[in-house]
Amino acid sequence: MSTPYSILFVCMGNICRSPTAEAIFKQKVDGAGLSDLILCDSAGTIGFHQGKPADPRMSHFAAERGYHLTSKSRKILFTDLNNFDLIITMDNDNYNQVQAMAKTQVQSKRIHKMVSYASANSSFKEVPDPYYGGNDGFVTVVELLEDACEGLLKKVRSTIRM
Repeated sequence: MSTPYSILFVCMGNICRSPTAEAIFKQKVDGAGLSDLILCDSAGTIGFHQGKPADPRMSHFAAERGYHLTSKSRKILFTDLNNFDLIITMDNDNYNQVQAMAKTQVQSKRIHKMVSYASANSSFKEVPDPYYGGNDGFVTVVELLEDACEGLLKKVRSTIRM
């Protein structure tokens, strides 16, 4: 068996957006019967929440849609730029920070914005950070990530030639 295609989702603290993207994407991959071919993980641009679970509010709103956030927060490492086929960032700041880590053109080309895979929610320029907002922000993030994960899965399927 060949090495699975790997994706790393990145937000700032790795407690809201990126673990939610990871859980949604994993569920879509499992549902498509591709869990042996596609792996994913999540990380943050800061290590403030290192080892902690997702924000309880994010976990609650994700669970309402059938997603269970099980990952523990970690900070993105330079080695991740070599170890993952795609690195998907949630907002422009995350994108710029991860791009600044890239030392080669190959690494740089692996870094993409999550919203570039959205179709129904194409008016968003980035996945908004719901941390300091109200409940509506968490709902919006889950809906946007569902849409974008669907588009991402289509892209990855074409890349791995399913």
